[in-house]
Amino acid sequence: MSDEKSATKPVEKKEELGSGPKPPTSAVFSMFGGKKASKTEDQEESKKEDNQNNESKETKEDEDQSPESPDVHFEPIVHLEKVDVKTMEEDEEVLYKVRAKLFRFDAEEKAWKERGTGDCKFLKNKNTGKVRLLMRRDKTLKVCANHIVAPEYVLKPNVGSDRSWVYTCTADVAEGEPEAFTFAIRFGSKDNAEHFKEEFEKAQQLNKKS
Repeated sequence: MSDEKSATKPVEKKEELGSGPKPPTSAVFSMFGGKKASKTEDQEESKKEDNQNNESKETKEDEDQSPESPDVHFEPIVHLEKVDVKTMEEDEEVLYKVRAKLFRFDAEEKAWKERGTGDCKFLKNKNTGKVRLLMRRDKTLKVCANHIVAPEYVLKPNVGSDRSWVYTCTADVAEGEPEAFTFAIRFGSKDNAEHFKEEFEKAQQLNKKS
């Protein structure tokens, strides 16, 4: 009996020593965000930054070492030649120019219709001495009035306006064939309207002589 008791005591002590709580491992710290795990993450981030810096340096070195692209020149397929556009004003002298808006009277509808806005010019032919009135529309430069300033034309004040005139033209060739129109021409100011009348009458005198 005494031998059995003495034999069992050391066994019980060994079991007590082996059954005690073990210290936590590093895996436990990493699981709950311990210091050891944070150091590992910092090391991984630093490694990533180093790799990125190395890649950027290598890319920059490759760009520095890459040869420059040569200048590329393409020959045009079609060669366009310069063309001189004739305005039919090359042999004429500009006596007077003013901006205006031109209307024509439509007899059928009994209403004024706008014909264009642009520069109105008195042009004197260098060979014949004749003076004509030429007016082109803005932007398109399409002719909206083109006729000789005949001595029989009479400028009349437009009713209710001190900066426009009305006159009848018997042979306007703006659209090709000579046509008779009643025109109303309006200016930006009263002074411009007065200057136009003066130049109109001067042109009539020149056409009487030539």
